Amino acid sequence: MKITYLGTGAAEGVPAMFCNCAFCKKMRAAGAAEFRTRSQVLIDDDLSVDFPPEAYAHSLRLGVDLSALKYVLVTHSHMDHFYAHDFILRGYKYATLNADKLTIIGNDEVKKVFAECTRREMKTEVSENIEVKTVGAFQSFAMGDYRVLSLPAQHGTTEEALLYYVEKQGKGYLHLCDTGALSDGAIDFLVENRAHANIITFDCTFLDAQPKAGTRHMCIADNLAIKERLDRAGVSDKNTKCVITHFSHNAQPSREKLSEIEKRYPVIAAYDGLSLEI
Repeated sequence: MKITYLGTGAAEGVPAMFCNCAFCKKMRAAGAAEFRTRSQVLIDDDLSVDFPPEAYAHSLRLGVDLSALKYVLVTHSHMDHFYAHDFILRGYKYATLNADKLTIIGNDEVKKVFAECTRREMKTEVSENIEVKTVGAFQSFAMGDYRVLSLPAQHGTTEEALLYYVEKQGKGYLHLCDTGALSDGAIDFLVENRAHANIITFDCTFLDAQPKAGTRHMCIADNLAIKERLDRAGVSDKNTKCVITHFSHNAQPSREKLSEIEKRYPVIAAYDGLSLEI
């Protein structure tokens, strides 16, 4: 599997959209190498984990063919992870397609948001080629060549946010983004379903800040604690690549700072466009 990090910023982006702090000013002046758009991960060419407002910009900047997408796994309905309005453009006079039906998978709120955002402009010719399916935590299902496990995220109480383990041809990818600590039940479910992650993507919104109990995002200390638990359970091992992403501008995630983080901790700091093979 090929894992590409199309966007690596938190909801506000880096530099933050409406921010005029010293760090954001510095990042704007530094240019595109320091920019971090909203979170999106592409698996091979046909599966996207989340679909942010920048998905179109990602396709232009990084040469992604969005018409090749067959599946979108959505972690939750927040705008920075699921910008549903764009899907009205997948067909009709807006696009010529030689592709399969697009399947969007997420929780009940994701389905509601899709309906709300597309209600006014969705054409029948487009809607008949898009299917929105709902899943909850602790489910196992197939999507083409992929085996997927859904896990509960710790990300607020207004909806059941999800995490995903994706497996293809014996290779495993574990997506732990937009969440706090991973529950024991989630780890048990991975073990019961014989999951083994070659790459783990960690929410590292707070980067090197001190960990705080009960938050809906993580710092690097939280990431390392979860990795230790996953190692003990056999879900990961010393060869598993640990990638940190979803950085807030408040953590000041400059390329220079992240380079130092990589020297201090056994992690890979993602940037927009990073691609890894497993």
